[in-house]
Amino acid sequence: MNLTASLTSAEDTATAARCLGARLGAGDTILLTGDVGAGKTHFARALIQSLLAQPEDVPSPTFTLVQTYDAANGTEIWHADLYRLTGPSEIEELGLIDALSNAICLIEWPDRLASLRPANALDITLCATDEDDHRLLTAQWSDPRWTTRLTDWTL
Repeated sequence: MNLTASLTSAEDTATAARCLGARLGAGDTILLTGDVGAGKTHFARALIQSLLAQPEDVPSPTFTLVQTYDAANGTEIWHADLYRLTGPSEIEELGLIDALSNAICLIEWPDRLASLRPANALDITLCATDEDDHRLLTAQWSDPRWTTRLTDWTL
């Protein structure tokens, strides 16, 4: 299944992320794909901030590889940027595989997961357009639980 939306501003992107965040729980994985500057981290940051009990800075995990947060409901949130990784063994060393089953995981550059890619993940691709701050968002999934959860996802 898939869903496509045109996001006409950075705020539209953040709003879509916050609306998706309200539908997530432990064991949910969002795979964020797009070129550098497409808005993956902006999307992840807005989603994470919407789930926190207290506002806090949500930096890009480009250099730390993984940042973790505690959602207001007690669920752990993992934000990973796999761009600098060279193989699946490095992903296992991060502890990300265990987090996939009991945390909310947002993973940028998911192509690095290779065979470790979770089958039940929601794939979100962000593409910049010719207009400033405009993005095309495409969500794809095969797990039927996403169909129910995304029925009224406001984009």
